[in-house]
Amino acid sequence: MKDQYAELDNPAWNALTSEHQEFAVGGGLAKRYRPDIVSFTAFAEPVAEAAASLDPFMAAGEQFFIIGDLPPLPAGWEVKNDLVCLQMVYNATATIPVSSGIQPLEEKHAQEMYDLVQLVQPGYYLLNTHRMGHYYGIRQEGQLVAIAGERMRTGRFTELSAICTHPGFTGRKYAQQLIAHLVNSNLAAGKIPFLHVSEKNERAIGLYEHMGFTTRRKISFRLTAKLK
Repeated sequence: MKDQYAELDNPAWNALTSEHQEFAVGGGLAKRYRPDIVSFTAFAEPVAEAAASLDPFMAAGEQFFIIGDLPPLPAGWEVKNDLVCLQMVYNATATIPVSSGIQPLEEKHAQEMYDLVQLVQPGYYLLNTHRMGHYYGIRQEGQLVAIAGERMRTGRFTELSAICTHPGFTGRKYAQQLIAHLVNSNLAAGKIPFLHVSEKNERAIGLYEHMGFTTRRKISFRLTAKLK
């Protein structure tokens, strides 16, 4: 029986060859996101030839993420860290009530979006990552205190990402409201929401399960460097 979620085994590749073609750099065997968008690479198949074909598109000293299966790496590439995540897919069908004042975030909000994500979840979000999809926020007295948005997107799936709340405003269910808003909008568009969360983040996993997400598989985000 065919796995209906099979394209999520290689989410970056399937995004870069569909909804995110405008951000793709590389060739037929391997691609990367433009370095100003997000530090993700992708391979059609995890083979040495594919990784070698991407080497000219990586700068010396650059760090980037390989998601999923690891190909044999070219000389000078080195894995620095392996973040094992749960890949969770939204399997419920009902929409979730939303009560907070949620605002769409645009290009003019790029810096404050970046600053908030870097405060809470540094390392995975760049100044232009918001261009990958729709982002939303909640404000208190004009200050952006919570954010969530869309990252890797294919024809059928949308990854929810950058889900974070300012440390001074936790406990108010802002993240839950933002997730609900994104889930509802994607369901209405015929898209299946999914997300990645560290296998060690038990609190977040519990929230996602409560909201209707189920774990599909474990998947690695390997921080890799091109040393020279």
